[in-house]
Amino acid sequence: MTDQTAQTGPRPGAQQGGVDAKSGAFVRDSSYIEARITADGRDGWPVEAGRYRLAVARACPWANRAIIVRRLTGLEPVLSMAVAGPTHDSDSWTFDLDPGGVDPVLGIPRLKDAYEKAVPGYPKGITVPAIVDIPSGAVVTNDFGQMTLDLGTEWGAFYRDGAPELYPDALRDEIDEVSEDIRRDLNNGVYEAGFATSQEAYQNAYSKVFRRMDWLSDRLTDQRFLMGETITEADIRLFTTLARFDAVYHGHFKCNRNKLAEMPVLWAYARDLFQTPGFGDTTDFVHIKEHYYVVHTGINPTQIVPAGPDLSNWSAPHDREQLSDRPFGDGTPPGPPVETERVPAAHWIPTDSTA
Repeated sequence: MTDQTAQTGPRPGAQQGGVDAKSGAFVRDSSYIEARITADGRDGWPVEAGRYRLAVARACPWANRAIIVRRLTGLEPVLSMAVAGPTHDSDSWTFDLDPGGVDPVLGIPRLKDAYEKAVPGYPKGITVPAIVDIPSGAVVTNDFGQMTLDLGTEWGAFYRDGAPELYPDALRDEIDEVSEDIRRDLNNGVYEAGFATSQEAYQNAYSKVFRRMDWLSDRLTDQRFLMGETITEADIRLFTTLARFDAVYHGHFKCNRNKLAEMPVLWAYARDLFQTPGFGDTTDFVHIKEHYYVVHTGINPTQIVPAGPDLSNWSAPHDREQLSDRPFGDGTPPGPPVETERVPAAHWIPTDSTA
């Protein structure tokens, strides 16, 4: 790994990675705690109701994916959730939203404590999402890419009636290919643009982001979702970046060729998902803006959180039902969020935030 000490890079708790001193390009460290929780327990971690706790921060797009999959599949009764606050220091995400600043199930104030239980002296970034083994208090995995695939395939014994098939066998190769293109160019590309410390590195990332957004617009012109008629894992991976685009990536990360709201097809697609149970109601715009603008002091040293943009347009009609009437395939939408896990209405129900 190259130099990770650049002042404009993310703090350790935010992302694994840093800025290459020579090129000025942000390089993500993609090595994680890779144990898997599976139906057969082949890694030593069998799927069990009540044994594990999903640690997330609503600000984080990678964690937001896991929250969405958990909700769509109805795993709330068997996989509890620890929610960290939107900001953190250089040491760890913290559970400052909980009484006394301590997670009530894990009994810890910092997510780092669970990482240290698993790997004493854990040397990498303390990232979310992470799944923690409650009896031992140790992180089992923080491999966010594999985590959502496993939540959507390995926990079937506990899915709600009507849970959608998010990673169907017949589409897995295509889902993997499209998801990788989105990860490389857009999910990670916005970070490469935002944390770049050279004009060349920024321009390369900026161009990559908008080439992929244009490609996505073309793909979605005549089909409702990335794989066609129904929502899959690929849509979840795209949505969490789109939900943050105008609020933070357009200005904070300088991805400003245009706003998402100025791209008709992609904007209608994003609103379609946002208005689908499990997507918008797991999105916390207040946490998102506070996290990026307060934590990334190398980019925003004043830590001032912008009042805008106007988010009321997320509730505008999208008219994409004409492309498909089967967003959940043979399944059904999830019910309302668990009462104790609801995002405050003022944090996600679209309103004019500049008022």
